[in-house]
Amino acid sequence: MLKQRVITAIILASLVSAGILWLPALGLAALFALLVLCAAWEWAALSGLEQTASRIGFTLCCLLLMGLAAWQTELSATAMSTLASRDILGLACLWWSIALLWVMSFPASANLWGSVLMRCLMGFLVLIPALVALVYLRQLDQGIALIFILIGLVASADIGAYFSGRAWGKAKLAPAVSPGKSWAGFWGGLVASSTFILLIWLCWGQQRLSLPAAIAIAVTTSLASVLGDLVESMIKRHQGVKDSGTILPGHGGMMDRLDSITAAAPVYALGLILAAW
Repeated sequence: MLKQRVITAIILASLVSAGILWLPALGLAALFALLVLCAAWEWAALSGLEQTASRIGFTLCCLLLMGLAAWQTELSATAMSTLASRDILGLACLWWSIALLWVMSFPASANLWGSVLMRCLMGFLVLIPALVALVYLRQLDQGIALIFILIGLVASADIGAYFSGRAWGKAKLAPAVSPGKSWAGFWGGLVASSTFILLIWLCWGQQRLSLPAAIAIAVTTSLASVLGDLVESMIKRHQGVKDSGTILPGHGGMMDRLDSITAAAPVYALGLILAAW
């Protein structure tokens, strides 16, 4: 099982990294859109859409919303509209604030979002702004580096949480949602992501961002990545499933790999906008 996970992770990371490095902006947008559509197909099942036709319909709705977001943000232009992107990302951050309250009050909060319709709406709010954020980042000055920094922040938060959670993780963070997560892991993830961004800032970013701004972006992005994971875990627990799908051997579904990014990317991109990158 571990060998399978490692092989799958290496292949997926290599393909995505190659796309980020060598695809033009619109080509990378198409790659991100494909990954999001795979996640949308899985979210349809998590929403309670059991029939194939219903899942196709949900996925097509996601595709339509992607097109509307592309039109609204002027994706075909040389650079996306910062104002339109900011509005979409701001709406996403508002949604994740509400999602945090639902995670904290689970399982009682399922009375608010437990219907198929509400979970479908949640899927749109999870997936579409994440795509906007990733495509927007690519079109920024030094956008390729910024995307890799985002991935590094999420990965460092995850690694820091894993090791600190194993060492000191007695008090549980959200036992009703994800019994494996602990407060020690939470704080360890924040320390790791803050250390990562400090090293990046010292080596590269001093001319573009102040250190307080860089740390603020790192901390909020790390917090959002944890929330993205918890929201998907909440939906899966409500549905009584372990994984969102089986497309990635040893890892589960595409959504299982994108859950942290879906929340972290809009927060990170909005932070860069507000910091006037």
